[in-house]
Amino acid sequence: MQEYLLETSSNARHENQINSLDPRLRLAACDKPLTLSQQGNPTPVGRINIKVRCEGSSPWTVFVPVQVKLYRPVVVTLQPLLRGAVLDDQNVALVERDVGTLTQGYLTSLEQVLGTQLKRQVVSGQVMAPSFIEQAELIRKGEQVVINARSASFSIRMQGEALSAGAKDEEIRVRNLSSNRVIRGRVVDQGQVEVAL
Repeated sequence: MQEYLLETSSNARHENQINSLDPRLRLAACDKPLTLSQQGNPTPVGRINIKVRCEGSSPWTVFVPVQVKLYRPVVVTLQPLLRGAVLDDQNVALVERDVGTLTQGYLTSLEQVLGTQLKRQVVSGQVMAPSFIEQAELIRKGEQVVINARSASFSIRMQGEALSAGAKDEEIRVRNLSSNRVIRGRVVDQGQVEVAL
């Protein structure tokens, strides 16, 4: 487990619970060092089996079931939230959880979620999975926007109207209100679109 944490650069702690072997099992004392190898699941998290093998004068092999809990700080909600709610540091936080049980995935940094919006309703204490969030719309259809047309040597600002909604870095159609021309621009901020010349 320590090697796995080092390889993945995980900021985590782990707990191992070794399940009991059948008490009727009688194994000869091994006169050579035992060899251990993990079976099945390539990630040493959750329920795994460890193959314990004696290659001595009386060889034997047993499989020992182990429950491995891996605790990492993950993003969770601090209150119930509705679909479309924008996430900020008032409604999400990092809380340590056993990630081996999080089958839908999880996020380990607040920067991954701040400013995004929910695609579904969530309860308080909900671990945030990547599929729960999307970029929040910075511009709504029909909204007045500032169009910033840029080239290497100059920039021009003009008023426009958004013809479609958009999140940060999405390309949307806007109408230049002075020329009535429809152009495509990239959403850079709330109410601001950038067009390359």
